[in-house]
Amino acid sequence: MRRLALLDLPLLVAGCIAANRPAAPLADTNWRMVAIDGQPAAMVDKAGMSFEGETISASVGCNRMSGAYRVDRQRLFAGPLVQTEMYCEGAVWGQEQALSALLAGAPRIDLSASRLTLASSGHRAEFSRI
Repeated sequence: MRRLALLDLPLLVAGCIAANRPAAPLADTNWRMVAIDGQPAAMVDKAGMSFEGETISASVGCNRMSGAYRVDRQRLFAGPLVQTEMYCEGAVWGQEQALSALLAGAPRIDLSASRLTLASSGHRAEFSRI
């Protein structure tokens, strides 16, 4: 049987800390898009974002994008994201492009019990908890 050496202690402590780390603040939450770049969501009944485990899924009502995500220092890092490629036009198309650019830009997170705001250098999206 192997005896623990003093050199093993940091690994044991790190394992305990990781195991006791609280769940990410966005994990297992669902959000309805209220507005993006100051404009109301074009398809408010279909526009939203969800976080299940380590996967993010988002749509403004036309195409759907999803992939891995992580939160680090109040920033959301998403990707690489895969996306469906259906034809979209008008306000939905513009909002889809804005949301895609926002998620690619590691947006800052402002989170409360019922509101989520994501903001990067070029875009801002507001969500309400479902």
